[in-house]
Amino acid sequence: MTEHDPALPCSRVGADELRPGDPTPGMSRRVALHTETMWSGTVDTDAGAVSGWHHHGEHDTTLYIVSGRMRLESGPGGQSVVEAGPGDFLRVPAGAIHRESNPGDEASRAVIVRCGSGTPTINVEGPAARA
Repeated sequence: MTEHDPALPCSRVGADELRPGDPTPGMSRRVALHTETMWSGTVDTDAGAVSGWHHHGEHDTTLYIVSGRMRLESGPGGQSVVEAGPGDFLRVPAGAIHRESNPGDEASRAVIVRCGSGTPTINVEGPAARA
C-alpha cells in the first residue's frame, strides 16, 4: 500500500487516547497522531504561564485556539509579538525560535498540526538579538 491508497480507511483518535507530547517548560502537549510528515495534538498553557524558548525544526506549525489566550514571541530578541483567542489561527514557520505565553486569567488550549519531518520540538536558550 502507498500513502495515497484509496482503500485506506479513515481513522479516529479518541480524547482518552492522546499521549504526552514533547516537553517544553510552561506548557503541556498531548499527541494525537505522529507520522513521518505530520504531527497533531493539543497544547494546554496555564493562566500567566510562559513557555521555554523552542523551535519545531523542519515542521511548519498551525495552531487553532480553542479556549483562552495565546501570545507568541519570536524574531530577533523575541520582539515580534502576536496574540490570539478562541477561533483564531497562529502560524509558526519551520525553524522559527519562539515561546508561548498565556496572558489571560484562564487556562488556554490549542489544537496543533505540524507538517514536516524530523524532531518536532527542539528546546533552546532563546532567540538571537538583532544584529
